[in-house]
Amino acid sequence: MENVHIMEHPLIRHKISRLRDENTGTNEFRKLTEEIAMLMGYEALRDLPLEDVEVKTPIETCRTPVVSGKKLAVVPVLRAGLGMVNGITALVPAAKIGHIGLYRDPKTHEPHEYYCKLPEPIGERMIILLDPMLATGGSACAAVDFIKARGGKQIKCMFIIGAPEGLKKLCEKHPDVQIYIGCMDRGLNEDAYICPGLGDAGDRIFGTK
Repeated sequence: MENVHIMEHPLIRHKISRLRDENTGTNEFRKLTEEIAMLMGYEALRDLPLEDVEVKTPIETCRTPVVSGKKLAVVPVLRAGLGMVNGITALVPAAKIGHIGLYRDPKTHEPHEYYCKLPEPIGERMIILLDPMLATGGSACAAVDFIKARGGKQIKCMFIIGAPEGLKKLCEKHPDVQIYIGCMDRGLNEDAYICPGLGDAGDRIFGTK
């Protein structure tokens, strides 16, 4: 699938292995999440448009490329997606930040929205949707639905860990979205957790249970 990008960089794979370890504490887990997001962002943003501007160096004046006026919006899915934001804004500090709040029904595993605030005009921005886990795909599909309903068009989704079930659902429902995944895992268990996965990303980022 041309719109799906599975990361193969050794540093990403190494850092994800450290994320998986149940002995990795909150502080290290949080730092690793940011680092992985930054490394993935480097790849996901490789098609940012450039324009030449005039710059005066200590030697002479020259024309040199900078990122053009294309506006960027970083949109984490609350709450776990917050752990990836700093990794992206370290690369693109001027990016605007929106938030989508979803919770998953523990019985049906269906997503429910409780908050959505996006930078305007969202239709003119490249949107980077962030969520550490792509499990059933329900939350990701719902988040993309909300963005599109508000006028968003160019959307890239970034996940640290993915499951085949979620990837299939997201691709089928939103084939126009670019998807970046740090590592594809085996699948989901009966509780819709990714296996082998890394547990609950939100709890491990924020130190809650």
